[in-house]
Amino acid sequence: MSRPTAQELREIVADVLRELDAPAAAAPAGPLPAALPAGPPPAGGGDIDLPDPTVHRRLLGVQNAANPTGLENLVASTTARIGVGRAGTRPRTASLLLFRADHAVTQDAIFGEVPAALLDQLGMFTVQTRVSTSEEYLLRPDLGRLLSDEARAEIDRRCAKNPQVQVVVGDGLSWAAVANNLPKIFPVIDQGLRSAGLTVGTPFFVRYARVGVMNDINDVVGADVVVLLIGERPGLGVADALSVYSGWRPAAGKNDSHRDVLCMITENGGTNPLEAGAFVVEHVRTVLAHQASGVELRLTLSGSR
Repeated sequence: MSRPTAQELREIVADVLRELDAPAAAAPAGPLPAALPAGPPPAGGGDIDLPDPTVHRRLLGVQNAANPTGLENLVASTTARIGVGRAGTRPRTASLLLFRADHAVTQDAIFGEVPAALLDQLGMFTVQTRVSTSEEYLLRPDLGRLLSDEARAEIDRRCAKNPQVQVVVGDGLSWAAVANNLPKIFPVIDQGLRSAGLTVGTPFFVRYARVGVMNDINDVVGADVVVLLIGERPGLGVADALSVYSGWRPAAGKNDSHRDVLCMITENGGTNPLEAGAFVVEHVRTVLAHQASGVELRLTLSGSR
């Protein structure tokens, strides 16, 4: 097979750019834009500034759909990747580029770190679980549920004991969730709890945290309610969603059935962090009033207990 000429390469690039810039419709209409001009590349290496593929998240790639309106309504009803179309047996270029861009964002969310300046701004010190690296964090969830010996000593030294509410922040599976939402949600929770007349413990940050670390933390601080703000597993499209887990007197042996969670806290199509913060405060008051959380709280509120 002969190598493509410079003109043919320019036409291939032009085709890719046309597909990326196509409107969100079943098929492009009107004449195609002209190919890139012939001749030598411009000075400076000839780099091409490709458009951001994420702006075409709602692009319909199905050509000649039997029911275009129905397809548009279906795509508008979900964030799932549907209606993207195919090019023979393969994904269309725009769809593939969007997938790879979203995948890159999720990788950044998992392997990045919460800025130390943000934690300093909110007055939080940092401790770590028994996990040593990001790779180990993914392979050993059990170690992310246990504090290191140094962390236990630091929490014991710096934290107030036996508060009504202990607020903790963990990176979880998305540092971006913490970085993007913590500055908005934490002040609402902290001020709301204090305004309600509740005693609030010393807040801190746990690196390489899993939800179950709540049990180990409360073994040291002895709070009535532990509230853990932690990054959710990133999805292809939303990588900065935060969850807030809470539990009545967490202790060894307690699991998800003993906890409550408010998830998908993000300004990217989820619950606004300011609204979520207010909900958390009201929920904590409910937990304290009934001295129960998780399934036990649901049974109590339903009158089954």
